[in-house]
This record gives sequence, C-alpha cells and structure tokens, in this order.
Amino acid sequence: MFESLTQNITLDFNNFSVGLALFIFIAYFIIDALFAYYTLSITGYHAITAATSGFLIYFLLAFGVINYVENYLYVFPLAFGSWFGTYFMVKKEKRQETSFT
Repeated sequence: MFESLTQNITLDFNNFSVGLALFIFIAYFIIDALFAYYTLSITGYHAITAATSGFLIYFLLAFGVINYVENYLYVFPLAFGSWFGTYFMVKKEKRQETSFT
C-alpha cells in the first residue's frame, strides 16, 4: 500500500521552476488576503464584494492545485504564500482599526 502511495508522490527537482514557485507564492498570498477580505465582506453584508472575492479565490485556487498535483514541491511556496497573505491582511486590518479609534 505505501509503495504505491510513494510512487504517486512526485518531488521532481529537475522540473521545479523557481519562477513558477514565485508565482504560486504570490497567488496564494493573494488568495489568503482575499479570504480575510472575503470574511470581512461577509460580516459587513457587502454582497458584491464578497461574491467577487469568492470568485477570485476559487479561480486562483484552481491554478495552485493544477501545479502542485504535478509536482509536490510547489506545496511549499503555496503554504508560505498562504501564511504571509493572512498575516499581511490581519495586520493591515488591525492597523486600520486602531487608527480609527
């Protein structure tokens, strides 16, 4: 069972593109920033903004999935982009909230 699983996992260093990894990082940075923005739009009852954010999220998610299924090394820039995107948006919102008080 584990043998067939490891044969399907591809860590292909020869076909790893730094440019594509950077693009995936940026895409998932944007995705997680959009997720935070999406949540804020939902709680603020901004239907058009929330719907547009949701559309962009799923469009970019499909791009990432297509790439990391081919080479699991792309999961790393995806995860780091996700972390930094969420961190950025939460810090930005916190700064805006404290500047209004």
